Amino acid sequence: MDHTISVKKKQAFLSWFLNHYRLKKRESFWILNYLLNHPHILNHVHFVHDITYCPRGLVITSVCSNEVAFLFRKNHIVTTDAEKAFHDLRLNKEEPLFIQLQCNKTNHSIWFAGILEENPFLQDSDIITEEDEKNAAKIMHNTLYVHQKKILLKKIDDALDKRNEQMFNELVDQLLTLDANKGNPPVLHS
Repeated sequence: MDHTISVKKKQAFLSWFLNHYRLKKRESFWILNYLLNHPHILNHVHFVHDITYCPRGLVITSVCSNEVAFLFRKNHIVTTDAEKAFHDLRLNKEEPLFIQLQCNKTNHSIWFAGILEENPFLQDSDIITEEDEKNAAKIMHNTLYVHQKKILLKKIDDALDKRNEQMFNELVDQLLTLDANKGNPPVLHS
């Protein structure tokens, strides 16, 4: 984790969150309220997009989401029993806890953006999908195409200004080749 989020910022976020979202399990509310009122524990809490591979994590879901209502994971043990999670919270106050909150429009909220941290246990390969790679290749291909076309058009204008017919014809041929290959982004091989 590159930076730490202050306890005050986490408390402000939790207050806002608990006032704006209704949770699927009332025990989830109790757990978040407990964290809100125990800054020494909240200091070890990290809000992340995804708790995958985290040694100790909670998934808490609001009623506006179709995801699982509650999940607690500690190492290889996974449970939906909020009381077991709460018991673990009270016994292991110094142990890092990663929380994934699932609700609508988290990507559009400055509150979420202000407290979200990177999951230090995820690798880039866990985050970047094959579809992401294909989309990135298409964007790069299109950006390169636009840039090369702009340069060729400028050179064509210069050739016309200089009345250089040979240069003009060569550049037009290059432009036609570029346009013919516009829809063929390079294939990436992993």
